[in-house]
Amino acid sequence: MEGLGYVKELPDSMYSGFSDVMIFHGNSSPDNSLPDGKGIWSALIPGHGDGFKSDGTKNTYTDRFGVELTFAKTLKMLTPEKSVAIIKYSRGGTSLCEEAAGGAGCWEPNYHGCEGINQYDHFLATLRNAFAVKDIDSDGEDDVLISAGIVWMQGESDAAYTIEIANQYEENLKQLMNLIRAALRVDDLPVAIGLITDSGQYEDGKVWDYCDVVQRAQESYAAKDCCAALVSSTKKYSYSDPWHYDTEGFLDLGREFALAIIDLQACGSVHYKNKNGLN
Repeated sequence: MEGLGYVKELPDSMYSGFSDVMIFHGNSSPDNSLPDGKGIWSALIPGHGDGFKSDGTKNTYTDRFGVELTFAKTLKMLTPEKSVAIIKYSRGGTSLCEEAAGGAGCWEPNYHGCEGINQYDHFLATLRNAFAVKDIDSDGEDDVLISAGIVWMQGESDAAYTIEIANQYEENLKQLMNLIRAALRVDDLPVAIGLITDSGQYEDGKVWDYCDVVQRAQESYAAKDCCAALVSSTKKYSYSDPWHYDTEGFLDLGREFALAIIDLQACGSVHYKNKNGLN
């Protein structure tokens, strides 16, 4: 979800067509740091990938992008009457299980006995900061953010350590998605999950030793939750390195995430309407 596609490799069509698309990209922070989630609402442009930063006043864009571009473009193409707003928080390499956090961090809600600060806390801070803004497009009218879906691509770190950690993935995923739904105040909020895959670019042919275990956990979660869908197009993607998809992979993944959310009868991560009730 961090985004390792190359902006320089984007087709010209990815530099336009984002009318009525706003994004709040929360600043990424490590575990055990004070809750941050700083960001600003701004019009979507390329550059919201790995290395992006925000100080709450201005954004520092990067030469990488994530799924947000084709996600938004597909939503606009298929639901042109909707104005789309995306709240993004991500941090590369993070796990759901605390024991698999490594140096990247984790999303465990009970991190350090509920007293620790980690990615879940930074995500909640991002939500608070995003929802605190009344007029997100600065047109002089208050906007109402309506939660419409969750997009989740993660799990590789949980597949890299032990079979015990990998076996916990389904329950950890279920717990976290339900907590995110609760934070967005929609119990049956649609969830689109990206299937993790393995490039096989290590000497032993496996980058993630327990990739198949986490894959089965993701498949099981999506099968049991009627408001969740699994995006498995990742199986056909090529890689820019042993860990990340190439530019075309990120472009396709964004499209597939949007189609999954629409199929779940939603219209994007968040859409907004002005105070007069016009979408």
